[in-house]
Amino acid sequence: MKQDNYRTWVAVTFALSLCVIALGAYTRLTEAGLGCPDWPGCYGFAGVPKGEAQQALAASRFPDAPLEADKAWNEMLHRYVAGTLGLMILALNIFAWRKPARPRALPALLLATVIFQALLGMWTVTMDLMPVVVMGHLLGGFTTASLLFLLWLRLGTISFPPAPVAASSGLRAFALFGLLVVIGQIALGGWTAANYAAVVCTQLPLCEVDWRQGFDTSAFALIQPEHETYQYGVLDYQQRVTIHVTHRIGAMVTALTLLALACLLWRQRALRRGAAVMLLVLAGQIGLGITNIVASLPLSIAVAHNVTGVLLLLSLVALNLQVYRMRLSGCNRQPGREMDRYVA
Repeated sequence: MKQDNYRTWVAVTFALSLCVIALGAYTRLTEAGLGCPDWPGCYGFAGVPKGEAQQALAASRFPDAPLEADKAWNEMLHRYVAGTLGLMILALNIFAWRKPARPRALPALLLATVIFQALLGMWTVTMDLMPVVVMGHLLGGFTTASLLFLLWLRLGTISFPPAPVAASSGLRAFALFGLLVVIGQIALGGWTAANYAAVVCTQLPLCEVDWRQGFDTSAFALIQPEHETYQYGVLDYQQRVTIHVTHRIGAMVTALTLLALACLLWRQRALRRGAAVMLLVLAGQIGLGITNIVASLPLSIAVAHNVTGVLLLLSLVALNLQVYRMRLSGCNRQPGREMDRYVA
């Protein structure tokens, strides 16, 4: 496969990873996470049971989990597309090893990530939506998309403006800090969703109840007491309020951090476009978050909030890569020479 074709394959795989994230959010938000009580099939079949005979057999196999065809199809569609993504990432590795000049570490890391992601998908079902597994599954999806995006960027060319453009150590550190803050906020969002805490507060800016007095840090215990099922949540109201308010505070911290980062980035002409994209996505994410609260979590807005979250993460990934390459450019550029397009 030619280099341009390989990069196109990476781009298509990356686009499919975004579809998987959107489908995963849709599956979770339509309460279809247990639409099929087994894995990887559905009630013992490769697809959703059809006809009276298959449905009767499904009922005998799982008498405590009545078949809801719509939810089952939501779950199986997500599995089919996720499985296709896994096969495409496997193909990426095969193509990478055929050409020594192509990056191999990132495709290998992607393959390991998607295998672990498949395990998390299985545990999501077999552990009845245990919150730590659900949150891990969400983070795994975001990680997969980020690694594919990073691979796509590495396969392209980066043009550097005339010197001096070397990024300072302070800017590099703050860009990395901004990335870590966004990752932390995404994890908080996943924890909020996994514990069904998204709609416990319906007023702005924080919550209509006295959340300070009842703030309960036990709400963040990753290992919760064993329950028959975690669907619809097992935490009490005050614990859910604690999670929700923390997520909102985290959103404020994230917004302030990225605004400060944008001010620093704006001093470098080469970074202004990336900073503008980051701020645009941040504004959209804030608007979607507010709409989720005032409109009581509309399905389309909630799915968009998930997808925009990964886009915000990707904007930080791109900025960090550019800042890193600018540092190397400032250290290594010599007159008449350009930096190698494949920076390790």
